[in-house]
Amino acid sequence: MKKAFEQDFLEKNIDKTKKEEKVVAVVVTYNRKELLKECIDALLKQDYNNCDILVVDNASTDGTKEHIYNELKNNKVHYVNTGSNLGGAGGFNFGMKEAYKIGCDYMWLMDDDCIVHQDSLKNLIKANERLKNQYGFLSSKVLWKDNSICKMNIQKEKFAKWLKDFDKNYQSIAMASFVSLFVPTRIVEDMGLPIKEFFIWTDDWEYTRRISRKYKCYYISDSVVTHKSRLNDGASIASVDGDRLNRFKYLYRNDVVLYRREGIKGWILFKIRIVIHKIRIIKSNKNDKKNRINIIDKAIKEGKKFYPKVEYVTTKAIEKQ
Repeated sequence: MKKAFEQDFLEKNIDKTKKEEKVVAVVVTYNRKELLKECIDALLKQDYNNCDILVVDNASTDGTKEHIYNELKNNKVHYVNTGSNLGGAGGFNFGMKEAYKIGCDYMWLMDDDCIVHQDSLKNLIKANERLKNQYGFLSSKVLWKDNSICKMNIQKEKFAKWLKDFDKNYQSIAMASFVSLFVPTRIVEDMGLPIKEFFIWTDDWEYTRRISRKYKCYYISDSVVTHKSRLNDGASIASVDGDRLNRFKYLYRNDVVLYRREGIKGWILFKIRIVIHKIRIIKSNKNDKKNRINIIDKAIKEGKKFYPKVEYVTTKAIEKQ
């Protein structure tokens, strides 16, 4: 009891005397103005004060900027329009460059349907202090709308091993999504930006794996956010409706880049993954199975010729490579 009191006293006094380091929450949005407003409002209620919000609008056509007019009056909220839909990958690439221009010690990445809890950032900051800033990135626990674990945002302990214990704090992880990803600016300077040419899919896996290959990274279970995605499941080429099929060319093309970097083990895992996906297509009730398999094959062929370059925020980092 005495020990707990002393710890609480110490934390409160540290909070009072230590200058809060600057965080910029980078929120990428596209035609989801209602969710975006909820996202911003939650960010403005954080227990941690020194956090600006950068809204990166991928050229929305639903009146996004007008809808958040009142929020933009707050000097902590910044807005930038990319001029065209750059996808999630391009949006985060663009936004992180803008956050760097604003100036910050940390970047907190999230989609517009990520609703943070009041202490989400405070607990990331506490983890940062405990780890003495010696890490590549921190990743929050992500819940779905019914408070179950959000399946599409489950982290990976290792390249081929999913995280299973969601209550254990400070677990070492290798990969995470861009839904409450906390990255020190010095890591961004060193490791570069997400690959904008990916457009959608695999950009978060590739980026976080790029970082974890060099730095230890952690899952912070007491930093919790809610992901208000439409479904609590990832997209599958075996079940998706036909009008969304072409999007999957990005997934399999980008996956080649991710798995190729892991060497022979990566290629073996990739081939196993592709076999499983094709079996799912064959077992599905879709009547265009051949077309779905062709999309995978064409995307992989394109991926084998796809060698996008990593972009950096500083010329010094470029020269270092």
